[in-house]
Amino acid sequence: MSSAFEVSDRYVDELCASRPLLATMLGVGGRERDWGDHGLDAVEAHVDLSRRYRTAFERHLDDGDFLARLAAQVTVGMIDESISSYEAGDHFRDLRHLGCTFHRFRSIFDVMPKETPDDWANIVARLETVGGAIDGYVEVLDEGRKRGVTVARRQADSVASQAERLGGEMSSYLLLLDDAQQVGRRTVALERAVDVARGEVARFAEWLRLSYLPDARQGDAAGVELYTRSADQLVGLEIDLDEAYEWGWQEFSRLMVEMINTGSSILPDSSLEEVTGHLENDLSIRADSTDELLEFVASLLSTAVAELAGTHFFVPDEIKPVTVQIAPPGGPLGVYYIGPSEDLSRPGGVWYAIGDQKHFPLYQHVSTAYHEGFPGHHLQIATARYRKDRLSRAHRLLSWYPGYGEGWAMYAEVLMGELGYLEDPRFRFGMLAKQMYRAARIVVDIGLHTGKRIPEGSPMAPRGEWDFRTAVEFMRIYGFRTPEQAEAEVLRYLGWPGQAIAYKLGERQILGIRDAARRRLGSEFDLTAFHAAILDHGSMRLDLLDGVVSELLPALDQ
Repeated sequence: MSSAFEVSDRYVDELCASRPLLATMLGVGGRERDWGDHGLDAVEAHVDLSRRYRTAFERHLDDGDFLARLAAQVTVGMIDESISSYEAGDHFRDLRHLGCTFHRFRSIFDVMPKETPDDWANIVARLETVGGAIDGYVEVLDEGRKRGVTVARRQADSVASQAERLGGEMSSYLLLLDDAQQVGRRTVALERAVDVARGEVARFAEWLRLSYLPDARQGDAAGVELYTRSADQLVGLEIDLDEAYEWGWQEFSRLMVEMINTGSSILPDSSLEEVTGHLENDLSIRADSTDELLEFVASLLSTAVAELAGTHFFVPDEIKPVTVQIAPPGGPLGVYYIGPSEDLSRPGGVWYAIGDQKHFPLYQHVSTAYHEGFPGHHLQIATARYRKDRLSRAHRLLSWYPGYGEGWAMYAEVLMGELGYLEDPRFRFGMLAKQMYRAARIVVDIGLHTGKRIPEGSPMAPRGEWDFRTAVEFMRIYGFRTPEQAEAEVLRYLGWPGQAIAYKLGERQILGIRDAARRRLGSEFDLTAFHAAILDHGSMRLDLLDGVVSELLPALDQ
C-alpha cells in the first residue's frame, strides 16, 4: 500500500496535469502555454478525481504515524468540502466581485516568468488562446443560468464592468507590452496576442450583459443555509451565527474604546474622525509616491525578519526573501499576498492594488505589512512550502482555510503589538483601525446574508435592517474606508458569503488555543514552540488545529 505522502504526490501531479493554471501558480512546469478545460466536462472530471483520491487517502486516516495521519485528515477534509460544494452547485455560482475564475484569466500573467524568449512565447500562447478557457467558463455559468442557479445581479454587473476594463483601452494586458519592452522582448506576435485576449474578454463582458444579467437573481443575500455551509468551510469551524454576530458587536465596542483612548494620546480632546483626518494628512508619516510606499513596507518587513528570525520563529534562509510590488490596474482594490513557487525559486510577494491613489498615509500600512508579509501570510505560506519533511505535497500546496490563514495574519498583527513593534500610538491606532474594520465585517457580513437586525446600541441605524447602502456607509465610517473602497468591500462580502468573518473569528480561535496552551503548560509554555506547532503543520480547519496543537506542544517541550 502506498504511503499517504506517495498518494499525495500523485494527487498533486494529476491535479496539475488537468489544471495548468494551478500548476503555474505553484511553479510546476510543463504546461505553461495551456489553459486547460474550464467547461462542464472538466468539472465532472475533477469530482471523479477527487472521489478516487478520497478512497486512497481514507486508508490513512487512522495511521499510527502522526504526520501520515495529518496528511490524510487534511486532504480528505479538503476533498469532502470540494465534493459538497459540487453537489450544492457552487460551480454554477463561480462569479463574484473578487476571487472567481475570471480573475485568474488576468492574474495568471502576474506570476508567469518573463525573462527568456521561451517565457514570452508561453505568454503569447496563453494570450492567444484565452478565448477557449473563457468559452468553457461560460458553458458552466450558462448551465447554471438555465437551471436557475445564478449569482446576484450586483455580482454579475461588477464582473462585467471589470471585464469591460480588461478588454478595453486601459487593459492590464497592455502592461505586458511595457514589461516586454523593458527586457527587449516586445514583438509583433505579442502585440497581436494582447489584442486577441482583449477581444475575447470584451466578448465575455458582452455575454454577461446580454445573456447572463437578465436572468441573474435580484436579491443580494445568500440566506442562512448557504451562508452557514460556506462559513463552516471558510472558517474551518462550526459557526453559531447568533453567538458570532453578538460577539462581533462586543468586539466592535471594545475596539471603539481602545481607539478613543489611543486617539487621545495623538490628538487630545478629539473625535475618532478628527484623529483619522489628522493622520491622513500628517506629512511626517505619508508616502507621496508608490516607490516611497514600497520602500517603507520593504524596510518594515526586512527589519521584522532580521529581528524575529531565530527568536520567535524558525525562518530558513530560503524563505526570508519577500517582494513588495504594485499590482496591475483594473482589478479590485486592496493588498494581497501571492505565495512562493513550490521550489521557492519564485519568492512570495505582497501586492498593492492601489487604483488612482497618489498619497499613502503610512499609519495604516504598518500592521498591514505585518499581516500580508512577515510574520503574517509570507511566513505562514512560505513555511508550509518549505516543510517537505513534515507536510504532504497536497497539504503544502493546496490546503487553504481563511480561518487559519487570515486568523494567523490577524494574530500576527496582535503579536507585533505585544512585541513592541506598534509602540508609536499612530501605528497602534492604525492597527486598531484595521481590527475595527475586521470586526465591522462580522456584523455586516452576517447581518446582510442572514437578515439579522441592527441592535439598539449600534451607532448607525439602531434597530434597523441591513441593506447595501447601510452596509457601505457603515464600512466607510467604521471600516475607515473611502466611499469607493467601502462599496468594493460590501460587494466582496455579498459575493463571498462567510469569507469576511474568517479574519476575526480565526484570530479569536488562535488566541484561544494559545491561552489554553498557556494554562495547560504553565511555566513550560514556550511562545516559539507554539508558533512552530501552528506554522510547521500547515493550513487546516481550526477545529483540527486545536487538537494538533494540544498533541504537539508537550512533545515539543520534552
